[in-house]
Amino acid sequence: MRRTLLELTQSILNDLDGEAVNSIFDTEEAIQYANVVRDTYFNIVAARQTPEHDELLKLTALSDSSKPTILKYPTNVKEIRLFEYDGKEVYWKDPIKFLDGLPSDGETNVLSFNDPTSGISLTCRSDKGPRYYTSFDNEYIICDSYDSTVDTTLQESKTRCWGTKYPTFTMSDSFTPDLNETLFPYLLAESKSVCFSVFKSGSDPKVEQAARRLKSGIQNDRYKTKRANTRNHYGRA
Repeated sequence: MRRTLLELTQSILNDLDGEAVNSIFDTEEAIQYANVVRDTYFNIVAARQTPEHDELLKLTALSDSSKPTILKYPTNVKEIRLFEYDGKEVYWKDPIKFLDGLPSDGETNVLSFNDPTSGISLTCRSDKGPRYYTSFDNEYIICDSYDSTVDTTLQESKTRCWGTKYPTFTMSDSFTPDLNETLFPYLLAESKSVCFSVFKSGSDPKVEQAARRLKSGIQNDRYKTKRANTRNHYGRA
């Protein structure tokens, strides 16, 4: 069952013999516990794939003709698992293999440009849409080609990706963390465990036991539709 930040905080206060509150801002103790819930939430999100944070995305275009094949990851993106450009899939390549596959400067329909982070010269083809991409810094995406007869640079409007974004967290009584219902007991148990350890100089064995049990069981309940075991697809050709 989903709970608001106030309800999560009230549950922690009750178990730790704290003062009852009607708002997370009523006492300094309630604010501290709400902050623990927030930090625990982001720890959970960062440590596992959370399908509720998957969505269709567009990459950000630089719109710089001197760097025609460069795009950027959108803000707060955790992972891209599919990248399509103009309706065709563009495949990930390891940076070293990507560099090995670049054409030589001076060939027909080959342009050179500088990597935006290092300034090192790279090359790309200018006579076809992108087929492969990589990233050297986890910020910029470098593609191997673009069609200069259609566009002067790769266009944001022609990108379509499927991936995961980091969610936001609002410190308000009514805010409900964006988690699958099956993860809420784990979020509460982990938050209580941290609060016992940090603010009560110890731990509660039953809370620790519950947190361990929930952690081991939630991985099979991430999706609302049961799925067969599959290997991860990373967009490699």
